[in-house]
Amino acid sequence: MNKNTWIIIVIGVVVAFGGWYFGYDQGYESAIADIKAQQEEAGNLAAEAASDEANPFKVANPLQGVEANPFEKAKKTLNPFD
Repeated sequence: MNKNTWIIIVIGVVVAFGGWYFGYDQGYESAIADIKAQQEEAGNLAAEAASDEANPFKVANPLQGVEANPFEKAKKTLNPFD
Protein backbone atom coordinates (compact mmCIF):
# COMPACT_ATOMS: atom_id res chain seq x y z
CA MET A 1 0.00 0.00 0.00
CA ASN A 2 1.28 3.38 -0.84
CA LYS A 3 1.53 6.49 1.26
CA ASN A 4 -1.71 8.09 -0.05
CA THR A 5 -3.78 5.08 0.95
CA TRP A 6 -2.45 5.21 4.51
CA ILE A 7 -3.18 8.92 4.73
CA ILE A 8 -6.76 8.36 3.52
CA ILE A 9 -7.25 5.54 6.05
CA VAL A 10 -5.87 7.65 8.92
CA ILE A 11 -8.03 10.64 7.93
CA GLY A 12 -11.08 8.36 7.69
CA VAL A 13 -10.40 6.93 11.16
CA VAL A 14 -9.95 10.42 12.62
CA VAL A 15 -13.16 11.66 10.99
CA ALA A 16 -15.08 8.58 12.17
CA PHE A 17 -13.76 8.97 15.71
CA GLY A 18 -14.62 12.69 15.72
CA GLY A 19 -18.13 12.01 14.47
CA TRP A 20 -18.62 9.34 17.10
CA TYR A 21 -17.30 11.60 19.86
CA PHE A 22 -19.47 14.59 18.97
CA GLY A 23 -22.49 12.38 18.36
CA TYR A 24 -21.93 10.74 21.74
CA ASP A 25 -21.64 14.14 23.40
CA GLN A 26 -24.86 15.35 21.79
CA GLY A 27 -26.68 12.15 22.75
CA TYR A 28 -25.39 12.44 26.30
CA GLU A 29 -26.71 16.00 26.61
CA SER A 30 -30.06 14.91 25.17
CA ALA A 31 -30.27 12.03 27.65
CA ILE A 32 -29.53 14.36 30.57
CA ALA A 33 -32.26 16.75 29.41
CA ASP A 34 -34.76 13.87 29.11
CA ILE A 35 -33.93 12.58 32.59
CA LYS A 36 -34.31 16.06 34.10
CA ALA A 37 -37.69 16.50 32.38
CA GLN A 38 -38.88 13.11 33.67
CA GLN A 39 -37.75 13.94 37.21
CA GLU A 40 -39.48 17.32 37.10
CA GLU A 41 -42.72 15.73 35.85
CA ALA A 42 -42.57 13.05 38.55
CA GLY A 43 -41.98 15.73 41.18
CA ASN A 44 -44.94 17.76 39.95
CA LEU A 45 -47.21 14.71 40.00
CA ALA A 46 -46.08 13.79 43.52
CA ALA A 47 -46.64 17.36 44.74
CA GLU A 48 -50.11 17.42 43.20
CA ALA A 49 -51.02 14.09 44.77
CA ALA A 50 -49.76 15.26 48.16
CA SER A 51 -51.72 18.50 47.95
CA ASP A 52 -54.88 16.59 47.00
CA GLU A 53 -54.50 14.35 50.04
CA ALA A 54 -53.75 17.22 52.41
CA ASN A 55 -56.56 19.50 51.19
CA PRO A 56 -59.83 18.59 52.95
CA PHE A 57 -61.83 20.85 50.66
CA LYS A 58 -61.27 18.69 47.58
CA VAL A 59 -63.45 15.84 48.88
CA ALA A 60 -66.80 14.97 47.37
CA ASN A 61 -69.84 16.86 48.64
CA PRO A 62 -71.58 14.65 51.21
CA LEU A 63 -74.88 16.52 50.73
CA GLN A 64 -75.02 16.08 47.01
CA GLY A 65 -78.44 14.78 45.97
CA VAL A 66 -80.11 15.56 49.32
CA GLU A 67 -83.46 17.29 49.07
CA ALA A 68 -84.13 20.57 50.90
CA ASN A 69 -86.50 18.88 53.37
CA PRO A 70 -86.33 15.09 53.30
CA PHE A 71 -89.25 14.80 55.77
CA GLU A 72 -91.72 16.58 53.47
CA LYS A 73 -92.37 13.36 51.57
CA ALA A 74 -92.97 11.41 54.79
CA LYS A 75 -95.29 14.15 56.10
CA LYS A 76 -97.46 13.95 52.99
CA THR A 77 -97.59 10.18 53.24
CA LEU A 78 -98.51 10.11 56.97
CA ASN A 79 -100.98 12.99 56.89
CA PRO A 80 -102.95 12.92 53.63
CA PHE A 81 -105.40 15.64 54.85
CA ASP A 82 -102.80 18.37 54.87
